[in-house]
Amino acid sequence: MSDKSLNTNLNKAGKAKKDEFYTQLVDIEKELKHYKNQLEGKTVFCNCDDPQESNFVKYFSRNFEHLGLKKLTATHFKDANLFTQESPYKLEYNGDLNGNRMPDPEEFMTEMIGTGDFRSDECIELLKEADIVVTNPPFSLFREYVAQLMEYDKKFLILGDQNAVTYKETFKYIKEDRMWLGYDNGGTKWFQVPDDYDIQTESRMKIEDGVKYISMGRINWFTNLDTTKRHEKLTLYKKYTPEEYPKYDDYDVINVDRVAKIPMDYDGVMGVPITFADKYSPDQFEILGLANSARWIGHECFTIIDGKKIYNRLLIQKR
Repeated sequence: MSDKSLNTNLNKAGKAKKDEFYTQLVDIEKELKHYKNQLEGKTVFCNCDDPQESNFVKYFSRNFEHLGLKKLTATHFKDANLFTQESPYKLEYNGDLNGNRMPDPEEFMTEMIGTGDFRSDECIELLKEADIVVTNPPFSLFREYVAQLMEYDKKFLILGDQNAVTYKETFKYIKEDRMWLGYDNGGTKWFQVPDDYDIQTESRMKIEDGVKYISMGRINWFTNLDTTKRHEKLTLYKKYTPEEYPKYDDYDVINVDRVAKIPMDYDGVMGVPITFADKYSPDQFEILGLANSARWIGHECFTIIDGKKIYNRLLIQKR
């Protein structure tokens, strides 16, 4: 192998490793408990999951009968350019046959033709057959991943960074009420990572029973499955005053520093923190756009007050 090819493969391996986070079962259980009625009779596809390692696969196989699932499919990605890695495989599980509520590899796992990449023709065919996609997709490919789900009109429940709310490609889905946040958002979640994953901040790392974990904040669930949460209106108690709610330079938009401080008696356009997405009810507010100090999407506004730049804001208005 040439030095150039080796470097290319090492770069690919490094990028893949940065995306290799295994979601903990406790976090999956905490979120999935809210969707039982919407899972019944459905084919669930975990298309970024090693069937033998993924806690998503463990959750759905252990609860297959309880949830009333029709079928569980999972696909395993391996970079074909990295010669040291084994062939990818897929799981197709139709229920418990051996009494342990876990897939038997000899019965349910088969080798895949390609790499198991969610963008491959093979995985797209499986996607077409699925009703709901549930997984933790590669964060670096989040925009492309969501675009594919939208293209094939799939229901989904996936994990992503909070800042995905601000991505131009995904914000439009939130603005159009085609995607919203789930229940268990924010806070700190621990993800299993490979043993050689480089964690530079010691406080963000722990090792339990020989398994390495990294802590991550700002991780949200993104979905288009209905939630009771998105129909709950915020209780507003603050009153508007020009002194407490300054306007952005040259724009008739007031700045709100905290979601809890959204005024109850202001009917104009407001710039609120992106964490508002976790509290957003389309019955109460309309999302007009996204703005920061350098650009805006959907509604003209720069987040600058007296020449000082303000962080990203969602632009909203009461209905």
